Amino acid sequence: MTQIDSQFRRSLEIALGSALEYLQGLDSAAVAARLDTVTLRRQIAKPLNSAAMPAERVIEDLIDDVAGGLIGSAGGRFFAWVMGGSLPSALAAEWLTVAWDQNAAQSTSAPAASIVEETAAGWLKDLLRLPQEASFAFVTGCQMAHVVCLASARHALLEQRGWDVEARGLYGAPPIRILTSDAHHRSVERAVKLLGFGLQQIESLPDETDGTLSADTLQQALHSAGAPAIVILGAGDINTGAFDCFETLIPLAKRYRAWVHVDGAFGLWAAASPRHRDLVKGVERADSWATDGHKMLNVPYDSGYAFVRDAAAHRAAMFQPASYIPTGNSVRDPFEWNPEWSRRARGFATYAALRELGREGVAELVDRCCAHAEAIVNGIARLEGSQLLSPARFNQGLVRFIDPTPHASEEDHDRFTDAMIEAIDRDGEAFFGGTTWRGRRAMRVSVCNWQTSDRDVRRTVEAVARCLKAFVQRPGAAHEDRSPLSDALK
Repeated sequence: MTQIDSQFRRSLEIALGSALEYLQGLDSAAVAARLDTVTLRRQIAKPLNSAAMPAERVIEDLIDDVAGGLIGSAGGRFFAWVMGGSLPSALAAEWLTVAWDQNAAQSTSAPAASIVEETAAGWLKDLLRLPQEASFAFVTGCQMAHVVCLASARHALLEQRGWDVEARGLYGAPPIRILTSDAHHRSVERAVKLLGFGLQQIESLPDETDGTLSADTLQQALHSAGAPAIVILGAGDINTGAFDCFETLIPLAKRYRAWVHVDGAFGLWAAASPRHRDLVKGVERADSWATDGHKMLNVPYDSGYAFVRDAAAHRAAMFQPASYIPTGNSVRDPFEWNPEWSRRARGFATYAALRELGREGVAELVDRCCAHAEAIVNGIARLEGSQLLSPARFNQGLVRFIDPTPHASEEDHDRFTDAMIEAIDRDGEAFFGGTTWRGRRAMRVSVCNWQTSDRDVRRTVEAVARCLKAFVQRPGAAHEDRSPLSDALK
């Protein structure tokens, strides 16, 4: 072998060894990062070297420099955000994806990748019980899936009114109203901004106590619309896990010729489980759907899926021809349906994960995550000094901690809750995040990692009990001037 070949192999061997060591240590290591950002910056932010460095030295330094700055979100005791891990086959397929280095823009540059996406998309539509005729796009995440779907909606609604938005833009175009509940995910707002609608076109409708949209509220808004409308419904509220009633709301929106888009970042996966399928009953009647692969399916990041019933509108919104790119192939060209031309072949990991799990395995993974969420929420809620704010629905739930100080106010409970979250995370056994719901601070419990086990649940509840007990035993602890978690971990 040449010297370059030797370096190449050695670099990969070093990376493999470090990756395996990291994965094997997830069960025993603290979930939170051990170092603060000041220390990490001192380790990582070096002056750029003038001379070239051997590849293996670069990888060795990188491993050493980031040590202490990695969150154990790939393991089974990370519950702060809706972030899954990586199934073994998905992670291995991801490594192959990088090694194969295919530009999956078109079938001529990546024929196998194109067919893998076609196949995996068919499996996904089957599992999620979506129309098989729906078009699809493999994108970076649910954020860009929203962009693809809402761009398709924009094209369809304005074309009905004789406006070619791809050619003429939005300047002077008929306005489009965007109707959704107050509980919508902020990634929808980012998509609206990226597409040029403007945030003022979003009409946040009052939601019910569980975070869902009522039929009466939606009908009133649609009746007074006077303009084409996009209705955005939620499959799994980010705080409570609540689902809109698709069976009622979608037909209602259709009567007013609105486009219905479903934000199903994690909740759309309920369709894959016979036990939870009723939560999304009627969702297949929508016009577009967005979901993540790196949440409930547990594939590595850079994986989201957009599905659009009106394939013509989808392609018109995304397709941009170029003379040097052939079209009209017998195999689907991904660039015709995606926001970018140059793109990694992100379908391999999804294909591998679905084959590893199979239909029954996907259902079992969904059910297991939901059961663990319920066990953690209920276990913490039973602890003295905690309060159940929202019971576990699907894989989400909310708890709050009560300041034991006599005559404590709601603001005191808010501060105590945030202090408790920081103490739990600093303890390292589990990792949670905070949120504000109905004007009160809460600790959010999100479970969607394939590695979370019954043992992880017990360890987590015991860790919260230990932290709560220690905190309560220190009078005034919640009122201390506490630094951010990153500084507290110095």
